[in-house]
Amino acid sequence: MLDVIDHAGAEAATMLAEIDAALGGGARVSTQLGPGGSLASAFGVSDLAQASLAAAGVALARWIGASAGAGAPAVEVDRDLASAWFGSSIRPADGSSPASPWDPLAGDYLAADGWLRLHTNAAHHREAALRVLGHPRTRDGVTEAVRTWRADALEEAVVAAGGAAARMRTVAQWRAHPVGRAISSEPLIMMTRADAGPGESAPGRYGDVNPDMPLRGVRVLDLTRIIAGPVATRTLAGWGAEVLRIDPPGWTEGAGVADLLPGKRCAALDLRTSAGRATFRTLLAGADVLVHGLRADALDRLGFDAATRRALQPDLVDVGLNAYGWTGPWRERRGFDSLVQMSCGIAAAGAVWANRETPTPLPVQALDHATGYLLAAAALTGLRLRRVEACASSWRLSLARTAELLLAHCSVDRACGGGPAGAPTPTADVWTRPDLALEVTPWGALRRLPSPVRVGGRPWRWSSPAGAPGADPPAWRTARFGA
Repeated sequence: MLDVIDHAGAEAATMLAEIDAALGGGARVSTQLGPGGSLASAFGVSDLAQASLAAAGVALARWIGASAGAGAPAVEVDRDLASAWFGSSIRPADGSSPASPWDPLAGDYLAADGWLRLHTNAAHHREAALRVLGHPRTRDGVTEAVRTWRADALEEAVVAAGGAAARMRTVAQWRAHPVGRAISSEPLIMMTRADAGPGESAPGRYGDVNPDMPLRGVRVLDLTRIIAGPVATRTLAGWGAEVLRIDPPGWTEGAGVADLLPGKRCAALDLRTSAGRATFRTLLAGADVLVHGLRADALDRLGFDAATRRALQPDLVDVGLNAYGWTGPWRERRGFDSLVQMSCGIAAAGAVWANRETPTPLPVQALDHATGYLLAAAALTGLRLRRVEACASSWRLSLARTAELLLAHCSVDRACGGGPAGAPTPTADVWTRPDLALEVTPWGALRRLPSPVRVGGRPWRWSSPAGAPGADPPAWRTARFGA
């Protein structure tokens, strides 16, 4: 149950209620959604930002309340900061412009019968697309090559070659598509309970928590990249969890990686080798939470299917993410926020709202960020259920299902069934605030925004600045919570 005060007078409270119901609800939590502006969009992007952050805060408040045996602390979410965190929480301290996160060939292209987006940030995705297109090496060359294809055929060819692409569909086309129909029938958050085994999750096993760092001692094994999963584990780290991120040896990410890594340790581990898998088994056996954002079949192929994971760690809170849902024909398809926006009608509805002929995505990668905070809320709810009901749990979320939540809050009647568009009140310039934090990282000195959410009056607080991928050993550093 929630007691919500929505100072913005918008739809954040409605979204929060839907998210809370998907998580199963719980103890009463006083939740204050602060006033502020809205990012310009056909959709309630700032409402989604505020609601998803509040959902994570509410889940933490219930975790604290369950451990303290008292009422859950209050939650506050700053609307303008929430909107800003959906873009980026960092900027160079010297005032220079942030580097673009996009590969030069990534973007929208006009095919013979419609628009298509190529996602080429990863080298192997870029090479796959270029092989299909006949190896053009410039954007003009890609543009000419794409024009010779039908959009559907090129989408399928690039995906079959190991790349990532999506044609632009309208909301109506997505609703009629087999994948769209499957996703619309899925719950926003899929949860299954599991038998934790004798004594693994006995009530009373876990001691009280420190309200200043309420997840201290909780071990989170992080198998996620770009962007939703890292947002989730960044959130858990900000509340005190030990987060150990695992990447393949030599893994690098784009310009925004520093935004996602504060408070985490990052190790390199090759799960294709017997030695790497042995180390991973040890890490998994000592984890409280596993967050994974690999393709749906990836862990199975490495020998770590759901049954094996549960056998290694009977009281594990297993939290999984994919792009296109868990029940439809694209459950194993590569996907990213910008591609899902093209697939499900968001980019097309944005073009109608903006009166443009070209795809018009959301002003931020809101599906990624919102799903990240919902993943964190799921992990926290799983920890609480483990504590009070002696059960383990598995949770499944997807970018496309989060998109369904946003599609229900469209503001453009002719695009996707909402009311008439109105001019939003702009968000405040939070980058002029005096409480920006200075963070020294391998990428230079950065300014980071203050926490957009407070639980019991306390903000996020990370134990370390963002560090480089692969810089730490693959081992737990602290004693496991309740051990």
